[in-house]
Amino acid sequence: MAQNLDDLFETHDALGLGERVAAGEVSAAEVTAAGRARIARVDAELGAVSREMEAGRAASGPFQGVPFVVKDLLAECAGVTTTAGSAFFAGDPGAAADSAAVRRMRASGLSIVARTKTSEFGLAPTTEPRCGGAVRNPWSRALSPGGSSGGSAALVAARAVPMAHATDGGGSIRIPASLCGLFGLKPSRGRISLAPLGEALAGASAQHCVSVSVRDSAALLDALSGPEPGDPYGMPAPEAPFLASAGRDPGRLRIALEKRPNSGPETDPQVVRAVEDAARLLESLGHNVEEAAPAYAFPAVDEALMTVMAANLWTNISARAGARPLDEAGFEPVTWAYAMTGRDMPASQYIRAVQAFHRIGRQVGAFFERYDVLLSPTIARASLPLGTVRMDGTVEDFRAATAPMIAFTAVCNVSGTPAASVPLGWSDEGLPIGIQIAAAWGAEATLLSLAGQLERAQPWRSRRPSVCA
Repeated sequence: MAQNLDDLFETHDALGLGERVAAGEVSAAEVTAAGRARIARVDAELGAVSREMEAGRAASGPFQGVPFVVKDLLAECAGVTTTAGSAFFAGDPGAAADSAAVRRMRASGLSIVARTKTSEFGLAPTTEPRCGGAVRNPWSRALSPGGSSGGSAALVAARAVPMAHATDGGGSIRIPASLCGLFGLKPSRGRISLAPLGEALAGASAQHCVSVSVRDSAALLDALSGPEPGDPYGMPAPEAPFLASAGRDPGRLRIALEKRPNSGPETDPQVVRAVEDAARLLESLGHNVEEAAPAYAFPAVDEALMTVMAANLWTNISARAGARPLDEAGFEPVTWAYAMTGRDMPASQYIRAVQAFHRIGRQVGAFFERYDVLLSPTIARASLPLGTVRMDGTVEDFRAATAPMIAFTAVCNVSGTPAASVPLGWSDEGLPIGIQIAAAWGAEATLLSLAGQLERAQPWRSRRPSVCA
């Protein structure tokens, strides 16, 4: 039976596994146990898991019994401590209840078996926390899987689980999806509730998943979408299920091509070549592609986002610490430096950053009046060696190393628009290169329809990294 279960994981995505359980061919408990075994086989090499969890009884949803891992950030799991990748909070008591998204995950049938590592407070676009150690990329153990959802992405890329929870405040779903050869969708602001939180990073942060297939992402979006009472943001329900959108033809789309970041860092030539190949593929599928980009400047996006991050970081750390004394010994150097910036920041500086969010959102919104989709690289680098982005140096060095990682992604967080990384490109070394597609606020259906078409035209699931379950 164990061999048959491994065969199922090799040939089925999460929905496919759930269908086998629903048909009575295998039990939910057997599928969950097989997932645990697969995680154990690869995690000794990858270091992706922060703690194992008891899965509990699987609900009878579309993902019944499918093993799932939840990033150690934002999402609360009842009885389990959310450390946010920080040793300072590792000894805190467990959460009193599941957060809204986790409750919906369980209702969809997912069996949560572990929490995965993140960079400290999700600050870095890599996953090398002092608390627990670095996560390694299954395509090459000398490389980072990206971040801050690198633990989740590494396990999905290694085929230990078919999809995993991830969060995104500046690119943290799409960056690891790009570096690990996965599909990763950041939803629109307000699509998935962050309850009991009101918002995170002034609305820049979102949560969803990284996955092997487009349809898994779409089906989970159906399961997680919808407001909770008192949410600060709301949006209309989709006209049709997102799963249906992933399988339909998108029609002829107006697609803008952006090869290099707007006023940002240089892009690796291999990455430029990959996005040009993607543009040609889209033209062959009948879409109209022309070079164009929104009229924002990357330095304005970067400055506004980093200002909001610093203010939120100090507020959240100090509120959670309560009466406990705070000092630099408890945190990584860059984390502490940002926290101190946030502590001393005047209110006017924070308000100007939020106003910049809204101004950039208007510019991006106007752009999507003319185009259906913006096509670009996901990141400006072809790979990310471990140690490239450091949390033990200066803020200036950290920002310089981070800029190529968020040059294309961060604007979608600031504006609240949906965006996805699609694994269409490959480097000269055989490493995955993600291509980003972005659309207007609320237009996830367009992105899922286009991504599904790309997946059918140029499948990626048969490619396997060197570390694989």
